[in-house]
Amino acid sequence: MPVFTRSRHTPQDAPDTTTEADGGDAPEAPDDPAASDTPSPAAKGPRLTGRVRAWRAAHPTAVRVLRVTLTVLCAALVLGALLLPNGPNTVRPAQFLRLPAEAIVGAAVLLALPGRRWRTAVAVPTGVALGALTTLNLLDIGFKEYLGRGFNVVLDWELLDDARSYQKDTMGGAATTAATVGIVVALLLLFAALVLATLRLGELLARHRTVATKGTLVAGTVWITCSTLGLQIAGVPLAADRGADTLTTQTRRVKATLRDEAAFAKEAGQDAFGATPPAQLVPDLRGRDVLFTFIESYGRSALEDPLIAPGVTSTLDARTEALQKAGFHAKSGWLTSATYGGSSWLGHSTFLSGLWIDNQQRYRTVTASDHLTLTKVFQKTGDWRTVGIVPGVQKGWPESRFFGLDHVYDAFRLGYEGPKFSWSTMPDQYALEAFQRLEHGKEHDKPLMAEIILTSSHQPWAPIPSMVGWDELGDGRIFEGIEEAGADPKEVVPDSDRSKEEYGKSVAYSVTSLTEWLERYGGEDTVLVFLGDHQPIPRVSGDNASRDVPVSIVAKDPEVLEKIADWNWADGLRPLADTPVWKMDTFRDRFLTAYGSTPHPSGK
Repeated sequence: MPVFTRSRHTPQDAPDTTTEADGGDAPEAPDDPAASDTPSPAAKGPRLTGRVRAWRAAHPTAVRVLRVTLTVLCAALVLGALLLPNGPNTVRPAQFLRLPAEAIVGAAVLLALPGRRWRTAVAVPTGVALGALTTLNLLDIGFKEYLGRGFNVVLDWELLDDARSYQKDTMGGAATTAATVGIVVALLLLFAALVLATLRLGELLARHRTVATKGTLVAGTVWITCSTLGLQIAGVPLAADRGADTLTTQTRRVKATLRDEAAFAKEAGQDAFGATPPAQLVPDLRGRDVLFTFIESYGRSALEDPLIAPGVTSTLDARTEALQKAGFHAKSGWLTSATYGGSSWLGHSTFLSGLWIDNQQRYRTVTASDHLTLTKVFQKTGDWRTVGIVPGVQKGWPESRFFGLDHVYDAFRLGYEGPKFSWSTMPDQYALEAFQRLEHGKEHDKPLMAEIILTSSHQPWAPIPSMVGWDELGDGRIFEGIEEAGADPKEVVPDSDRSKEEYGKSVAYSVTSLTEWLERYGGEDTVLVFLGDHQPIPRVSGDNASRDVPVSIVAKDPEVLEKIADWNWADGLRPLADTPVWKMDTFRDRFLTAYGSTPHPSGK
């Protein structure tokens, strides 16, 4: 029996089946497979069951409501992706009441396409692009919340692994795995939903071509008017181009990153003290133990924020008095860190290299060079034994060669058998006592230069260790009860005021540990330089906080502090509000000059 199909030609006298509801397009495929004697390939696929078709026929109103609801959700999803801000404090309702230029342009493009295949070819990558746009904006929000800066698509992917490690240390392995899987699934669903939403909206525009064309023209006119007149709602411009702005911002960051790479490599090759003979480096510190100590997240907010400062400043004042009774004196100032909220190694390398290391690319460039660091100066002289006490390092650390460290004690070489305190592998008091046991308390034929990186004030600031008797530290198991009784990170992290309170306690603990160690073990020839590496995250330091950190130099010998008398630093461990503020990268050269080093530049 012959099979009859629809003719490819329409008789001239046949009625035009294209209606305005069809948007002026000839039907590209029948809505009902039964309308064709020969099923198309699509019709051979999954079909609605008879029961579902019957339900649709019996409930036309519900079907219309579902279709309208789905369309509204698709439009809301696409508009939300286009209007999502990239800052944690700019996500407000008014931001989502704007008219995005990209939606108008997208509608115009889809309306201009001749058929479904073309619309699909454009809608699918558009949906993927919207997913990528949303992901970038969410990453920007996260990075600004924790690091005070936007996400760099060239440099910052590896920091996501660090974030996962931090999450694991804070919340546990199971919770981290669940969160990671959840994020991946959510992103996949987001991309899929945006692709499907774009496809549906494209077909909707095609079915109602005349109305959609008029609406697009009206929307374009309104956008131009709002943009020209600067019309706003709740202080937010009605005319939006967030998608284009995000693309422009990211492109600008990429270009700046690529330009900076070559420029910084040249800068790192130039060094005011790079060719200085060993005998002419820090002659005024010969015979002294010199300790450069970083206190994690010890920032200016710890001394000035109303909720944090009282406990920290009282600790600094009490420890200043205790040190004075032990014969020590101190001077303190401010340094502006190259990083904020995290990425502590950028602050460490900036302070020690005398170069501004504010991103991962610069860090990799400088640590692969032979640039002279402040710590390597002491190694270069041949008159010091140089060591690193780095309890936060839990994997290979090849950068130790760049910093000029003869021997490194990481998290696994300090003999600690007690519990971790969230991210911090061990309490600062224990790390300092281990330094005393392994290095400082031993007889040496040379004085020591040590780089010490303390970690107890690392976020999430829960649980926090407490001081115990120095003679009771043992292998650290004494802290098991203290860790168990400490605050739960899950209770501290979401609460800004609680985070501030616990942060202040952690800084007070770190300062107390360090200064008690100095009071107990420091001698006439001990010189301690300690500072914060960066401010804590914005949730604690504040949205408009500076990047300043305190820095102090402590010694018994008055001559050590007399060398820096012209720095105009404040007496004691607490810098004052009007104490000079220097960029952190200027400290190296100032310190080397103050203690007798003679500049001999290297590089061109």
